[in-house]
Amino acid sequence: MSQAAPIADAVAQIHLLGTQPLDDVLALQQRLVYEASGRNERLATLLLCEHPSEITIGRQGSRCDVRWSDETLDREQVRVRWLNRGGGTLLHSRGQLAVYVVLPLESFHFSVGEYLRRFQTGLEAVADDLHLVRTPHPGRRGIWSRNGQVMFLASAVRSWVSYFGAYLNVDPAERHLHAVAGDTIDGAEASSLAAVLRRPVRMPAVRQSVVTHLSTALGCERYHLFTGHPLLTRTLISPRNGLPPKDSARAG
Repeated sequence: MSQAAPIADAVAQIHLLGTQPLDDVLALQQRLVYEASGRNERLATLLLCEHPSEITIGRQGSRCDVRWSDETLDREQVRVRWLNRGGGTLLHSRGQLAVYVVLPLESFHFSVGEYLRRFQTGLEAVADDLHLVRTPHPGRRGIWSRNGQVMFLASAVRSWVSYFGAYLNVDPAERHLHAVAGDTIDGAEASSLAAVLRRPVRMPAVRQSVVTHLSTALGCERYHLFTGHPLLTRTLISPRNGLPPKDSARAG
């Protein structure tokens, strides 16, 4: 796997948001996309969080992908909604790490294809860092293992600014892995890092790996790390320990 070239003066601001309602993070992204579209600086904003249980359907998904009956959805208090993002149908829940990237493509001199290639490279580096044996899927985006797909790349672009990003199944509840249909191309089921590695996988360790490798893959030689975001009014659960202190920085 080739190392992504750094971008001069590129910096990542990374916010650890704990557990957040999906609506709140969607609204925050819209605000950040609007602000990024009017700037020329090479600043990438990454939002890392978990969500309460909810099913979302992207542009490659369908309501038919939802396996749970309406009665089960009601009992589990899980809402189904459509989103204008890439990827298919996903169930979000605690134990899944959501990674949202707001990045002005023109300032970084990225085409959409180059941005997605770098994002994929970052996910591959995270998988390798966690000693996950990857199963190749040429021409596909995301990370698969022998047990199924464990990382999902589901990005979008508006006004040449990226948003949405990726979802990493770290250790969600087993029943959540089968709430939606598997891969519509090869039928592979969703899996998790804990299930594939057959050992406990700590969320802080996965977050640290994402911070390190994704910022590097996106060309950011430095990053600043924050707990929370000033535009969010609430945090359901604070981020757990396991990353450097607030406003730390790394030199590439």
